[in-house]
Amino acid sequence: MLLVHMSRPLPGFRGGKQMHRTREQARGRERAIQIPIGRVSLHGDLAVADSAIGIVLFAHGSGSGRHSPRNRYVAEVLQQAGLATLLMDLLTFEEEVFDSQTAVLRFDIESLACRLIEATRWVVVQSETAHLPIGYFGASTGAAAALVAAAELPDLIEAVVSRGGRPDLAGEALRQVVAPTLLIVGSRDSVVLDLNRKALTALPGEKRLEIVPDATHLFEEPGALQAVAQLAKNWFVLHLGRAHGKWRAA
Repeated sequence: MLLVHMSRPLPGFRGGKQMHRTREQARGRERAIQIPIGRVSLHGDLAVADSAIGIVLFAHGSGSGRHSPRNRYVAEVLQQAGLATLLMDLLTFEEEVFDSQTAVLRFDIESLACRLIEATRWVVVQSETAHLPIGYFGASTGAAAALVAAAELPDLIEAVVSRGGRPDLAGEALRQVVAPTLLIVGSRDSVVLDLNRKALTALPGEKRLEIVPDATHLFEEPGALQAVAQLAKNWFVLHLGRAHGKWRAA
C-alpha cells in the first residue's frame, strides 16, 4: 500500500516553552545503561515512561549513534505518547573510530543485527521492561539490521519502523519479517525510495510505505522530521498498544 503523507510542522518543535518543558521531563526519566554483549558492552540511554504500553529500540546506521538529534527527537515524541525508548550505540567507541575511517562496520548488517538481538534479549529480562511489547525503529543501514533482527525474533517484535532506511540490505530476511512494518522515505530521496518500493513487495506481512513530500534523505526540510515522528508514533501506538492490551487480557 502506498500512502502519501502531507507533512505539517508541529507546534513547539523549534523551542516553544511547552515543548521545552516536555523535553526536560523526558530527559528526567532517562538513564544511562550498559548492555553486555559478548566481550563488549554497548552504551545506551533508557527512558521508561509512566504506564508505558511498549518499548522501542533504536537501531542507528551510517555512522550515527544514540546521540543522533533526529532519532532523539523521534524518541521524545514516542515518550510523550507513553512509550519507553532505548537509544543505544551498536558499535563500541573503538569500532566507531575505525568505522569513521573505513565506513565498513556500518554495512556489516549481520553483526549489527546480532547486537540488536542481544540488546532485545537484555530488555526482556529487565524488571522494568520485561512486560512491554517491543518495536524497532531503524534508520539508514540500521533499518536493515532491525529487519533482520525482527525476522530472527518473530515472537518478540511487534512492529518495525524504517526512516530513510536501506531494507534492501536485509536480503532474504525481508521475506521472513512478520511484524507490521512501516517504511518512511522522503519524496526527493529517489534512490532510497526506489529501493523501499522494491522491498515493500518482499515483505509478507502487514506493511505500508509512507512518502514525505519534498523531503530528502535526512528529513532536514521544515516539517519533515515532525511528519516522520508522527507517523512512527501512530504506528507504534497502534501495534504495541494492541499487543499490550492482549498481554494484559491474557
